[in-house]
Amino acid sequence: ALKLRAGDKHCLVARSKCYLKLGDTENSLKDAEASLQNDKTFSKGLYQKAEALYTMGDFEFALVFYHRGYRLRPELQKFKLGIEKSQEAIVNCIGSPSSVKLENKEDLCFISRQAESKKANQKLQIKLTKDQKWTRRQEPVRNPKTERELLGELYADKAYLEKLLKDKDLMESSTKQGIKVADLVLSSISYLDARSEFWQQQKPIYARVREYKLRQQRWIRDKKRKPAEVARYIVKSMEDINMLLTGDSPEESCKKAERVLKTIQGWSEDEVPNKNELIGNLHSCIGNAQLEMGQMVAALQSHKMDLEFARQNNLPDAISRALDNIGRVYASIGKFQQAIDTWEENIPMAKSSLEKTWLFHEIGQCYLKLNKAEAAQNYGEKSLQSADEEGDVEWQLHATVLMAQAQVKLKDYQSAIMSFERALEKAKLIHNEDAQKAIITALDDVSRSFIEELNKRKEE
Repeated sequence: ALKLRAGDKHCLVARSKCYLKLGDTENSLKDAEASLQNDKTFSKGLYQKAEALYTMGDFEFALVFYHRGYRLRPELQKFKLGIEKSQEAIVNCIGSPSSVKLENKEDLCFISRQAESKKANQKLQIKLTKDQKWTRRQEPVRNPKTERELLGELYADKAYLEKLLKDKDLMESSTKQGIKVADLVLSSISYLDARSEFWQQQKPIYARVREYKLRQQRWIRDKKRKPAEVARYIVKSMEDINMLLTGDSPEESCKKAERVLKTIQGWSEDEVPNKNELIGNLHSCIGNAQLEMGQMVAALQSHKMDLEFARQNNLPDAISRALDNIGRVYASIGKFQQAIDTWEENIPMAKSSLEKTWLFHEIGQCYLKLNKAEAAQNYGEKSLQSADEEGDVEWQLHATVLMAQAQVKLKDYQSAIMSFERALEKAKLIHNEDAQKAIITALDDVSRSFIEELNKRKEE
């Protein structure tokens, strides 16, 4: 069981994932929506809501939330892949031919406040008939191999439930709440049957494991590959790589990316027109996984290879992505000056005020770690100016706190107090209670230092 702290959006997302794995899409969707109640731009909540809607077969609304997440966090590949698979599922539903084009456009990590209107979501409901008994009605027997492919990991669950039906004593018993065990078992089996029928008709991406394996085997035998098949393989592979990384399995993500990289390197540019771009992207994925595993030297090397491929092929977005990641690695290992140099090189490539806000803030934090408070304050002011241009309150908060911290190091206590007070107003505006508590504590410390300095001046 997962205990939730009041308003803990991360725990709500975690529980939503558990419900989704159990096949309880309705509760999964409820928890995902609850995680967005106080923060409509919570990227993990947006992604989880989109995943829940997609699993329920509500591809149109899933596509909406994948797009929202992508606009907020374009550097996260999972949103782009979610858009791709939703679009393909929609096309499959209406019977039109589908084609998938892999794009590689990743920007810096930033947060943007946007209003979100509530949408009515279609929900798959499985109801038992009133006269339904614990002995199931006779239904056409499905090919076990086909059913196993459609249900995947859930096939074992269904087999177990069907085995329980043979235990008459158990089926006639009831739970403490008065619910018949037979009703619970039949409800679960009915749900799995409905999902099996749905997946067989619609054939969305996640139900095609065997199909993809067969295609990969054919690609090994045949020299010529269809562009659509190549694109589908790439999209599915990138989806797996990112799902493993976001699912706290960086080692498996890294191994998968290395296997795909080896496969892509063996293909011609005619088969993969954006081959070099894709190779760079895979190096980036490997570097991110290595960073999660704490393999800093290897991560730095992978991101530098991504940068090399990007420069060789004149890919500005990929260059920006690589510089961003290299700066992150440097900052993680305490090489703050190298991080500063890398991020400053990336400033001219920033396409929006929010990208600049993030860059200026991270550079300012590095200067603060190097005890170069004046430079940290200057970058804090630049970050605040960019955040003001975008009207992003949360980044205004971060930038103002950075300025206040630099002013404390400069012993400009009066300015620091004013900056912390402005930051406190921003924190209240976005209802960030943790930030409010931290700022109030900092204000108390600065006020004491200011009083001590005034007393010292009086004595002098």
